[in-house]
Amino acid sequence: MRFVFSPPADEAAGLLTLPFGEPLEEWQDKRLVEIRQRGLSRHVVRFVADGGELYALKSISERLARREYRLLRALAERGVPAVKVVGIVVDRGPDLDAILVTRFLEYSTTYRALFSNPRVGHPSDRLLDALVELLVRLHLSGFFWGDCSLSNTLFRYDAGTLAAYLVDAETSEQHPSLSTGQRLWDVELATERTGGELLDLQAGGLLPAEVDPLSFGEKLSQRYDRLWDELTREEKLRPTEQRHRIAKRLRRLNDLGFDADELELISTPDGNKLRIRTKVAEAGQHSAQLFRQTGITADEHQARRLLNDIASFRGYLEQKSSSPVSETVAAHRWLEEVYDPVVAAIPVGLRDRLAPPEIFHEILEHRWYLSEQAGTDVGTTAAAKSYFKTVLPTVPDPLTTATEYVAELSRLPDQGGGSSA
Repeated sequence: MRFVFSPPADEAAGLLTLPFGEPLEEWQDKRLVEIRQRGLSRHVVRFVADGGELYALKSISERLARREYRLLRALAERGVPAVKVVGIVVDRGPDLDAILVTRFLEYSTTYRALFSNPRVGHPSDRLLDALVELLVRLHLSGFFWGDCSLSNTLFRYDAGTLAAYLVDAETSEQHPSLSTGQRLWDVELATERTGGELLDLQAGGLLPAEVDPLSFGEKLSQRYDRLWDELTREEKLRPTEQRHRIAKRLRRLNDLGFDADELELISTPDGNKLRIRTKVAEAGQHSAQLFRQTGITADEHQARRLLNDIASFRGYLEQKSSSPVSETVAAHRWLEEVYDPVVAAIPVGLRDRLAPPEIFHEILEHRWYLSEQAGTDVGTTAAAKSYFKTVLPTVPDPLTTATEYVAELSRLPDQGGGSSA
């Protein structure tokens, strides 16, 4: 039996004691966790809690396991949203497939769960935007998905929007760049498969009447074309407007979460032609800024919202003291006086519903609505109390079991239950 783990491999050392010599579907181990409303899969997939982390284990042929392991690592290197691969286990014994190990995406949900428990209207538009952005990111990075579908995607709330993450890369291909034909074929496959998945939901009575499965696929193709054009189109510039137009175009790319890899200006009789080679941004600028200032890890839209609240708090501090307040001091005091108390006040039984930055964002939204009704600012503390009482309990459970339960499993003294690997 051989284990091939990505560094730092010691993070998953506890997994070595799992019963890898037995068929995955027959495992009996105290660390196994049942995931509610999990997605559909062609392969046997089990979930294991170890060391306070949750892992997904998929039984698959060695050839496909090694291929998917390599592709998921390549996606991570390019900053494309995908599940994080931990390693593979091969040579498990006669007639036993290899096992691919990935880290489960915290606070994630599936399209089935989103439609079964809609929070604010049906999620079809947000699903479309998230899936299209993920597909474009893959194509800009030279990846042909080959199996783009809602079932092969996990979603996470990001300040009211949805962020999409690739889960299954079995059929993916990595190229220096994709041809137009490869891109459009991938989009056509996505159109067919997403429409079929929604037809299944419709047959099961889980799809809102106003959502048309066939038009969903058509809209996916149309939105893909618009975003791809926005990111890659050429435009002609007059010399007098060149600097302004280039800056505006680059700012638009950054707002969409992309960077310019290369700028090319080509002289023509009608002016200069601007050609931009776009790449996926290595890291969201707002996420990185928030982490530098506060140590909070958040998705991009969440980070932008929290940074705006820090800026507002800084203005309050300066007005109160009638003197300038540095950005660092304001961020430190905001963390200590605003954010940390709110997160600490989240009811224990509800702490795993959403990521803390998402909860804080929703409290800010709740504060705005309450203040509108009251005709005056109600404050974050009062808004948090109201939110914890009236809104957070209605949020569906995430796919994972409660954080406390997963942590408790990892602390069990006897984590065996099967043959030692």
